Amino acid sequence: MQWLGPEEWQAVALSLKVSFWATLLSLPLGLLTAVALARWSFRGKALLNGLVHLPLILPPVVTGYILLVGFGPNGPVGALLQPFGIVLAFRWTGAALAAAVMGFPLMVRAMRLSVEAVDPKLEQAAATLGASQFWVFATVTLPLILPGILAGMVLCFAKAMGEFGATITFVANIPGQTRTLPSAIYAFLQVPGGESAAIRLVIVSICIAMSALILSEWLSQRIAKRVRGTP
Repeated sequence: MQWLGPEEWQAVALSLKVSFWATLLSLPLGLLTAVALARWSFRGKALLNGLVHLPLILPPVVTGYILLVGFGPNGPVGALLQPFGIVLAFRWTGAALAAAVMGFPLMVRAMRLSVEAVDPKLEQAAATLGASQFWVFATVTLPLILPGILAGMVLCFAKAMGEFGATITFVANIPGQTRTLPSAIYAFLQVPGGESAAIRLVIVSICIAMSALILSEWLSQRIAKRVRGTP
């Protein structure tokens, strides 16, 4: 990475940090939402499904503006968080929130498809042996859907790494604070002579994305073999 300048490396490090936390914090809620949409029957299920996938069809700038209105210093949620010292607008934490919101639908969709692929008879068989619902999920369902969970995490991470519109609207493009990889590429393209730095960051983005996909595929195959009991 020595061929990257300090500002470029800063953008790479911040993007990795934002993407990591966006994926990690989305995981519990994403798994719960996927199970709810795949297995549960409740009033408002269609509405929940629509809300989950809404960021996919809304312009990212609109999503960023909604976050700014809701989580900004004068927003209803932002005002509640301020007394606890939690500030999201124009901070890297806000970039993580924006990335999580944009990557959440992809995570949920991958996990939901994986849950729906599990034969309910396997879960019912475990339940007839006296296992609780939690134990059935932990010992039967969870091992079977691990490849889907991993795929969802990779999709969320990749989306977070490439998120631009919602992030720049919610947290702006502050060097060292909120300037992620896409924001840095955009900034370098706006100044004369910045094309070389932008190209270097594009190469880094491609390498990180490909590495994540290759790692995901390898881990998915290992997990699938373990679930099937093959060496």
